[in-house]
Formats: sequence, C-alpha cells, structure tokens
Amino acid sequence: MKLKSKEFNLALVWFGAGVSIAEILTGTYFAPLGLAKGVAAILLGHLIGCALLFFAGYIGARSKRSSMECAKFSFGIVGSKFFALLNVLQLAGWTAIMIYDGAISANEIFKNGSGMWAFIIGAMIILWIALGIKSVNKLNAVAMSALFVLTVILCKIVFFGKGNVQFDFDISKENALSFGAAVELSVAMPLSWIPLAGDYIRESEKPFASSLTCAVTYGVTSCWMYVIGMGAALYAGESDIAKIMHASGLGFAALAIVVLSTVTTTFLDAYSAGISFETIYPKPKGKWISMAITVLGTLCAIFFPMDSITEFLYLIGSVFVPMIAILCADFFILKTDNSALRFDAARFAIWIFGFALYRISLGWNFILGNTVPVLVVIFLVTLAFGKFCAKK
Repeated sequence: MKLKSKEFNLALVWFGAGVSIAEILTGTYFAPLGLAKGVAAILLGHLIGCALLFFAGYIGARSKRSSMECAKFSFGIVGSKFFALLNVLQLAGWTAIMIYDGAISANEIFKNGSGMWAFIIGAMIILWIALGIKSVNKLNAVAMSALFVLTVILCKIVFFGKGNVQFDFDISKENALSFGAAVELSVAMPLSWIPLAGDYIRESEKPFASSLTCAVTYGVTSCWMYVIGMGAALYAGESDIAKIMHASGLGFAALAIVVLSTVTTTFLDAYSAGISFETIYPKPKGKWISMAITVLGTLCAIFFPMDSITEFLYLIGSVFVPMIAILCADFFILKTDNSALRFDAARFAIWIFGFALYRISLGWNFILGNTVPVLVVIFLVTLAFGKFCAKK
C-alpha cells in the first residue's frame, strides 16, 4: 500500500509538471499544420522525448543518484559539475519564463499588473519549497485534483464551445513549422525535464515502475496541454489561453488554472536547481538555493520580456541530447563508471561534437526532427569509442 501511495504521489508531481501555460502556448505553434498533422507531430515528438525521460529517470532510480550525479558515470567529477552548472542555468531560465507566462496570463484575467502577479506566484513557489517535496504531497493532491477538473472544463470550452466567444487570430501558413520542426518542438519539452528526472525518483524502491510512471504521466499530460493550445488557435482563433478563459466567464476558476499550474510546475524547476547546485558545491542547502533561484526568476519576470521560448528549447536540446546519448551508452551497454575519475576528456569531446551536430542539424528538414539523428550518431560514436578502448 505504501509503494502504491509513492507511485500516486509521483504521478501527481509529473502531472503538475505537464500542466503549464508554457506548454499550452507552445501548442499554438502547431495550428498551421492542421489538426491531424499537428496531433501526429505532438504524439511522435513526445514518444521520442518521453522515452529519453524514462531512461534518464531509470538511471537515477537504479543508481540512487540525482540526475547530475549520474553524469559522473560518463564524464567524471568535474564533468558532472559542468553539466550541473548548465542545468542550474537552464532551470533558472525556466523559472523566470514560467513566472513570466503565468503573470501575463493572470493579468489578462484580473488586471492588477503583471508585476504584482509575478510577485504573488514567486511567493507561492517559495512557500512550496519551504514546505519541501514530501510535505507538499497532500497539498499537491488537492491542487492537482482542482487542476484536472479545471483543465477538463478548459478543454470543453476550446473544442466544444458554442461559438459565443469571438477572436481574431491569424493561423496563416506563411511562417508555419515543417512537420520535422514541429516534431522537434514536441520533443523539446520532455527533453527539458531529463536533467530533473532522477531527482524525484532516486529513492524509489521500484526503479522501472517509477520511471514509467514519470514518463507516461508527464507525456500524456504534456500532449494534452499541447493539443489544448493547438485547439485554441484552430477553433477559438486565439493564441492566449487566458483570454479564452476570461471571455468564457471562468473568472476565479481561470485564475486558479493559471496560478496553480505555474506554481506546481515552476516549483519542480526551482527545487531541482537546488539539488543540482549541491553537485557543484555541497555546503549551502539546496532549499536556500532553490529559493534564491525563485527570487531571481521573479525579478527577471518583472523586468524582462520573455515571449518566445523556441530558441531556448533548442538550446536545451543541443546540451542534453548528446549528454543522455553518451550516458545511456555507458550505463546500459558499456557498463562504464567514471565516478572516481576527475574528468573524462574523450567523452567530453564526443559531447562537444554532439552539441555542434545538433546546432548544425537545426538547418535540416528531417521528418523525425533533430533529436533522433543526433542521438543515434552520438550513441554509436560512444559505443565505438568504448569498444576501441576495451580492446586497447
């Protein structure tokens, strides 16, 4: 019974990760593809991204290490610190972006100024952090139940509205994504959670079940958010989901969706930033670092515009796709463990090659996106290098 409770709490955490305004807004970019192609790109991209999320979580659960501690298997002590630093930076960026999106959307519903809403959301995230990941389980259960009901209502408004809400939104195909680019944009969201996966399931007694729970729960929820965003653009003719909710008369329910979804998702980013920082420098408690990241993100959300996140998503992919390819090759096939090694220069060189390859591949129009070809190439290069070293 206790294990079932743990799996349920884990599912709540990853449901909260998937429900976010940022994911809904990203879904609007798929509208020019049309419903059938858009849904296909969303599903295919999430299948690829969530498979990698599963393997990242499984490595953490098997080894009982945080995600960035797992990087030691391939890159050594200094190498793991390097990726932990990059992870802290991307999580700080996500914290700012999530608070910014939440504040802008909340202000569309109740015009009190986006700066004030950013402050309120930031304060709630700090409260979540202060309570701690274990203490917020009951609070999460209540919040997630409310979010589930509210998102079902939102889905009904978007897809089954009576046409009483009128908007003017251009979904012309002039600047439309190709199918491959859409797949990659769908892969990008689960990829951004890869450096966090092990942080939440490293103490699991059932590594496979916990990793599968993480990947499936997040994947289904994230696809749902993408489809809501795409549907909003196609059928409601509006890219701002907050305007749809406000015009439909949801009022405080709309505000609850915006604020709760932002808090539950951003809490995970800020919390993991603290865990990753402990890999770099273990003395300060991760909780205090998480709070500092939240304060920084709140200030950035108040003072800087952050309306487009596609380039940020591609940057995350270029960092973590080659990293997870190398780690999977080492952990599952080569059985490499460089945890006691200070730095593995050869694998870091392979990662640099993978980073450059991903950036170059952004100019390709591959039907499966950029992640798959880069992942396959780097995985095979790592295996070839490992076999060569074993022979030597």
